[in-house]
Amino acid sequence: MNIEEMKKRKVELGYSNERLSVLSGVPISTIQKIFSGTTMKPRYETLLALERVLSSKSRFSETAFQYMAKPQGEYTREDLEAFPVDACVELIDGVLYDMSGATHEHQLITFNIGFQLKKHVIQNKGTCSVTVAPCDVHLQADDSKTAVQPDVFVVCDKSKISRKNIEGAPDLVVEVLSPSTKKKDYTIKFLKYSEAGVREYWLVDPDNQKVIVYLLGDDINTFLYTFDEKIPVAIWNNECYVDMKEIKEEIAFLYEE
Repeated sequence: MNIEEMKKRKVELGYSNERLSVLSGVPISTIQKIFSGTTMKPRYETLLALERVLSSKSRFSETAFQYMAKPQGEYTREDLEAFPVDACVELIDGVLYDMSGATHEHQLITFNIGFQLKKHVIQNKGTCSVTVAPCDVHLQADDSKTAVQPDVFVVCDKSKISRKNIEGAPDLVVEVLSPSTKKKDYTIKFLKYSEAGVREYWLVDPDNQKVIVYLLGDDINTFLYTFDEKIPVAIWNNECYVDMKEIKEEIAFLYEE
């Protein structure tokens, strides 16, 4: 992203120099000099910090921004506790990500997957807990810079569950992809979930009507399904299936002209 592209993106996001400074950690005086043309050859690290913020497909809400006072990469879970509940942010490796603005399609898919998983637990008098976002999950106790909010997750060890959040890796995590989160879900979150000990990770892609299932562990096994199939839940020995065709039919009205 060159300087002119950064200027254009800054206008699109509605960011002032002050806001861009807070989000990137670049001094406001440096930003002013770069965008006014006074500084002709900014440092590479400076441009990288600006691009990291301006290339994001989502814009932090006003509620979240009021509580952002550090450069990205320096936030901790302790900082996150000061944010109001409606701020809708996720923390990964000290970087805050905006989680607001989920579409109706996204929410319906999330709810229906969670509903089918919960129904299995109830019918089989199981003890696992099924939760849908938002709820903070602290994947690893020693990682003070990460608190994620999976779209749907299952925790079978009740000792990990408190009234406030989850302390430890869920057994199953489902992320419903959107344009603003796709890259993060495929890369950063995949690595985080794998390292933390999540046993099963689903990526649900509404645009392509596909679901990628990763069985994590020493060996990673990958399976691809469509929205016309029933997907087995490995953590329950494939005794439970999520019927994606049923969900597809449930949300079909969204696509009617």
